[in-house]
Amino acid sequence: MVDLKGQYHKIKKEIDDAVLSVIESTQFIKGPVVKSFEEKLAAYLGVKHVIGCGNGTDALQIAMMALELKPGDEVIVPAFTYVATAEVIALLGLVPIMVDVNLDDFNIKIDEIEEKITNKTKAIVPVHLFGQNADMESILRLAEKHNLYVIEDAAQSLGSTYQNKKSGTIGDIGCTSFFPTKNLGCMGDGGALFTNNDDLAAKIRMIASHGQIKKYHHSVIGVNSRLDALQAAILDVKLKYLDDYATARRTAADRYDHLITTSENIKTPKRNKNSDHVFHQYTLQSDQREAYIKKLKEKNIPNNIYYPIPLYRQEAFKRGNEDLYLPNTEQLCKTVFSLPMHTELTNDQQEFIVNQLLS
Repeated sequence: MVDLKGQYHKIKKEIDDAVLSVIESTQFIKGPVVKSFEEKLAAYLGVKHVIGCGNGTDALQIAMMALELKPGDEVIVPAFTYVATAEVIALLGLVPIMVDVNLDDFNIKIDEIEEKITNKTKAIVPVHLFGQNADMESILRLAEKHNLYVIEDAAQSLGSTYQNKKSGTIGDIGCTSFFPTKNLGCMGDGGALFTNNDDLAAKIRMIASHGQIKKYHHSVIGVNSRLDALQAAILDVKLKYLDDYATARRTAADRYDHLITTSENIKTPKRNKNSDHVFHQYTLQSDQREAYIKKLKEKNIPNNIYYPIPLYRQEAFKRGNEDLYLPNTEQLCKTVFSLPMHTELTNDQQEFIVNQLLS
């Protein structure tokens, strides 16, 4: 699905030199490399503050802690997404309120958000799924109307743009993951939070470091979640290539679109006018999914289903959601499947994949 080795070999010397430099410095926790990467990423995103952390799930949790959400508070999330988004809500004793998504772009369905807002609702977490931004203009309008926070889950959309603003910089706090397969991926775990709010940034830094500003002086209950210096050094190198990676993914997506247009049984991904797409995944829809997957497996072609089960049907979230039925989410879970998508895809590889798919 992702050719991490091919990507590494193109910039091997830069990566190796960066890693060896950190090892020689022996400054493995925080230090100048982490600070430098945070500053460069902030400049790239056009945001005041970037705070690195241990992973994307931690980023979401720290964001909710920084906003001082309390047990029993409700947080609105899409039901068609990875579990981490709802997991941290439940972990903090908050209540995930799941809403449906659009069939065409997989993102949270705007007209259903307001229906789920109550006097307990405190935040909305749009997930910019598969690399394309949700309708942030409408979400911000609802948030302002109901005095709600907006936490962007930009784990799959880093580098994309929504109305001239970078993904993750539009709401109160943005969160991302640097998991190796992400568009900007490290060689281990890592994550970050973004904000333009000085007070929130200070609180986020404090929470991520055991609730302390000054060593051994703990102002709040925090966590231990730091971006490793070795990973920051790798990310610092890769950041220079992030726009090139996005271009390569878009080119590959356009090529897939062109090759698949002959099929009436497969729906290709939609591009929205207000957001560009960085194609963390290239996700198709078909009522004949199982037959297509069988063809791919017979030729050992990688493929995956993101995501096969609605969040509210997962064992961990069934309680309280027994009667919930979201038709678009149900349909997508039965029809979506993703093809290989990465920066090293060649024309020949894509032609082979699609030929086997449509044979």
